Amino acid sequence: MPLLTPGELPAEARETLRLIEADGPFPYAKDGSVFGNYERRLPLQARGYYREYTVPTPGARNRGARRIVTGDEGERYYTSDHYESFKAVVNP
Repeated sequence: MPLLTPGELPAEARETLRLIEADGPFPYAKDGSVFGNYERRLPLQARGYYREYTVPTPGARNRGARRIVTGDEGERYYTSDHYESFKAVVNP
């Protein structure tokens, strides 16, 4: 899986990471909901292990396609294409 640092994320994704670390408040009702990993693009874990958060997309009329997905062990993943692909977000 490709890796990137928080500094390589779009500004909106960096803000979403900040909100996750602060435990909110989140702008979307679905933020923090269970991510099912139905596409199996992340390592397999028990249901409830992953949570998803919206990364706002400028100009989008809805939640857009960008998300941060977190794991119970502190993993962070970014998708810009609505779960088609992921990049692991790692600290430099």
